[in-house]
Amino acid sequence: MDIDGFRAELETRLIIEKEYIIQELSSIDDDQERLELLGKFNEKYKELIKRLANENGIDLNALYQNESNLSNSENLSYEQIILGKTMSIYEKLVEELYEEITNLN
Repeated sequence: MDIDGFRAELETRLIIEKEYIIQELSSIDDDQERLELLGKFNEKYKELIKRLANENGIDLNALYQNESNLSNSENLSYEQIILGKTMSIYEKLVEELYEEITNLN
């Protein structure tokens, strides 16, 4: 799976996880517990990256190789590349989740 395909699949799965957490909000009355759901979402993000990498035979610790960086001295791992390419998705969804959490107060 290429990085763009990985990114798309991760986004789909994160949207689903965000919806599960939003459903969970209705059963939580404590503001602090609601905010802790943001940490839970962060853990889901990290878990999903590991799970998708495993499903696709990607070693997150291996150096990322493509034609444009073969002559580049900067060697990044697959994990670093994936985090860089997917952080904007995570940030957008966690912001939406934060809005849901704070609008229920």
